[in-house]
Amino acid sequence: MNMSRTRERLVVIGGDAAGMSAASQARRLKGPGELEIVAFERGHFTSYSACGIPYWVGGDVTDRDELIARTPEEHRARDIDLRLRTEVTELDPDGQRVRARDVESGEESWTSYDKLVIATGARPIRPDMPGVDAAGVHGVQTLDDGQALLDTLEGTRGRRAVVVGAGYIGVEMAEALIKRGYEVTVVNRGSEPMSTLDPDMGRLVHEAMEGLGITMVNDAEVTKILTGDDGTARAVVTQDGEFPADVVVLGIGVRPETALAKAAGLPLGPHGGLLTDRSMRVRGHEDIWSGGDCVEVLDLVSGQQRHIPLGTHANKHGQIIGTNVGGGYATFPGVVGTAVSKVCDLEIARTGLREKDAHRVGLRFEAVTIESTSRAGYYPNASPMTVKMLAEHRTGRLLGVQIVGREGAGKRVDIAAVALTAGMTVEQMTSLDLGYAPPFSPVWDPVLVAARKAAAKVRGSG
Repeated sequence: MNMSRTRERLVVIGGDAAGMSAASQARRLKGPGELEIVAFERGHFTSYSACGIPYWVGGDVTDRDELIARTPEEHRARDIDLRLRTEVTELDPDGQRVRARDVESGEESWTSYDKLVIATGARPIRPDMPGVDAAGVHGVQTLDDGQALLDTLEGTRGRRAVVVGAGYIGVEMAEALIKRGYEVTVVNRGSEPMSTLDPDMGRLVHEAMEGLGITMVNDAEVTKILTGDDGTARAVVTQDGEFPADVVVLGIGVRPETALAKAAGLPLGPHGGLLTDRSMRVRGHEDIWSGGDCVEVLDLVSGQQRHIPLGTHANKHGQIIGTNVGGGYATFPGVVGTAVSKVCDLEIARTGLREKDAHRVGLRFEAVTIESTSRAGYYPNASPMTVKMLAEHRTGRLLGVQIVGREGAGKRVDIAAVALTAGMTVEQMTSLDLGYAPPFSPVWDPVLVAARKAAAKVRGSG
């Protein structure tokens, strides 16, 4: 501890979910007289829902501030020295200090710490190709990014949009742009949208997107973005064609924002994220913690490290870090990879492993797909639902579930997420005592129908 100060100093890098959750939890456990907290955020906003940006752009959320869970003023009222528009440019773990630069003035200074939290998040992937940094080309990761995109949409006369990538953000942004009256083309490198699903399930998403009027271009690699005389994006070029665009949105995915950590010699995993122990302490560094989109986490199903940037994980990481920094004890055991999204009224959900994930880690498995309904078939507004389930060969251990359907489909994945976390077999799942009434499900819930079919297939393979 720095003996020139009478109290410990916690420095937090990053003012969103993980960073400010850690700061807030540490403050709950230790008052200002015991712990000084300094937080650096290079943007204009704190504690906001990045997941809500597509719904703000599309108009479902009318006011940007509705996405902000806690304002800078609220954090400062709790004796957290929050410094906006201040970017940390260097870490010095040996000297226990960070160098930060005021974005507006350019002034730099060093700040010492006793404990450090790195919550730098993730950055949108921007392929190294001509035109990718042109005006009118947008990544969507922060509220500042969302505001910049809206400014472009409101300032352009044209109504043609190209979305590059068809993952969660790409699909959600495509729908948002359709709602704003744009003609939307999605250029996707994969064989079907939503690469987090197996292609047979992704096909269902493809059909729903086309039903919205979105043009899907699969198996297409973007090679460059053409610009007009004013330097603004005008078209997206692939190996097979050219797609005119008045605005381009990059929905290719994100990478951990760990350049600072790498330069400081902190340990990174195979996906470029920081490696931590179960307490979210950076491996090999007693006084440094990290959480959120900049870290890798343990996949409880495969036993391998993964990078899964989700707000649910970031908030949990922050709570755990803040508890440990504040003198308590908490751990983060890992994840099973649960996610849910939607295209119009089509709900898309997945948890655990896809077929290619299971192949990659050397697991033999049985796969089944069933068709069912969200409610009893005779009850009004029952809608179709497709459930795909993977079970380990011979043991029957549940490995993964994917669900695509209408209202009531998406959150059913939580049943499978709990079963995966508990290490259940598909045979054990068939006995789960789930809630039933005709307005909510058939007598056999679709997830249990899939489990029965998977259990029978496992028995047959044995």
